[in-house]
This record gives sequence, C-alpha cells and structure tokens, in this order.
Amino acid sequence: MDAALRYQKLQTERLLHNILPARIADRLKKAQSAIAESFDRVTVMFADIVGFTEISARRSPTELVELLNLIFSNFDHLSELHGLEKIKTIGDAYMVVGGLPVPTSDHAEAIAEMALDMQQGLSEFNSDTGEALQIRIGIHSGPVVAGVIGTKKFIYDLWGDTVNTASRMESHGIPGTIQVSASTYELLRDKYQFTARGPINIKGKGPMTTYLLAGKLSGQ
Repeated sequence: MDAALRYQKLQTERLLHNILPARIADRLKKAQSAIAESFDRVTVMFADIVGFTEISARRSPTELVELLNLIFSNFDHLSELHGLEKIKTIGDAYMVVGGLPVPTSDHAEAIAEMALDMQQGLSEFNSDTGEALQIRIGIHSGPVVAGVIGTKKFIYDLWGDTVNTASRMESHGIPGTIQVSASTYELLRDKYQFTARGPINIKGKGPMTTYLLAGKLSGQ
C-alpha cells in the first residue's frame, strides 16, 4: 500500500471514530452490514438550551453557530470525561447515554455527574458572554436497542420506550433543572439529593412521579 492510500485509510478510520463508538466503527470496518444490539440497563439524557431561540433576534447566524459550538464542545468534553456516549445533537438539543456500547454498572451516576457539570458549564458560559441561557435536562433509565443506520452516512442511534421517556422528562421539565424518572431516582437516591416533583402528566404516558436532581449528598 503506497503512502497516499495509507493516508486515505487513516483519514477514513479517523472520521469513522469521530462519528461512531470505536467498537462499532471497528465492526463496520469488518463489513458487518447490520449492527443492532439490545442493552438491558442504560441511562439516557436529553438536554435542551432554553432561551437560545430568543437571542437569534440580536445575533447573526454565524454568531449563533459559534455560541452553540462553544456550548456543545464543552458538553462533548464532559461526555468523554464521564465515559459516556454522545448520540447526537438536534438543533439546540443534546442527547447522550451511559452504559453502552460497553455495559457499565455506574451509568446513572455518570449521567448525573455530567448533568450537574453541564449546569455549571452553562453558568460559566453565561458569565463569559453576558447571556442568560438555561438548560432543561431530562433523564430516564431502562432498556434500549442501539445500532447503526445508513449505508453511506452512518448514524449510531437508540430506539425504544426508554428513549421516548427520557425525551419526555426533558420536554416536561423546568428550565434550569434536571428532571429524572422514578427508575433513575431509584438508582441514585442513596448518593444524590432530590426534590420530589410529584405526579405530572406526561404526554403519551399519563401521570408519572418524577424527581429533580439537586446535587450529591454530603459525604458522597
């Protein structure tokens, strides 16, 4: 293999590892056409930047993209720091999961730590830029199916009721808070401080008891 081909191969592999988990990218390189795996226990988080739409009236499109890139680059750093897998961004929303593609026992705790760090990071961003953005976070734990879709433009994504419920935790949450489901609460209650929000009506789910994550318990 000449130098040009080796360089092209390395570039292709680097791109694959940038958009897919390393384990999944390696399987794709071995020509596995369909990749889908079930995971019994993961924790999914959705986060939405509240107030970002409003600042579009006084910021140029280029400035908006630059601001969003600053925020999401910090989130990407936090996901790596806590051993989590970023799934995707959708507009000004961010999706990340703990417990896959390599199963871990502390998936809920890692997500909780990232969520708290995201709040702190956005607070620092506001101080640096003079903005007043808030973040609304929703978290749920349960089973998912994870896999790759597409043949030319690959996307690693998650499916299942757990994903839908995590999304609802975010969309029915309160700006500036971290709302978790009862299943996530049970995994974290011994190490973290919560405020019970009480049963709230969740679209497509009916009444659900949810909790607001406030921080770590003292001594933890």
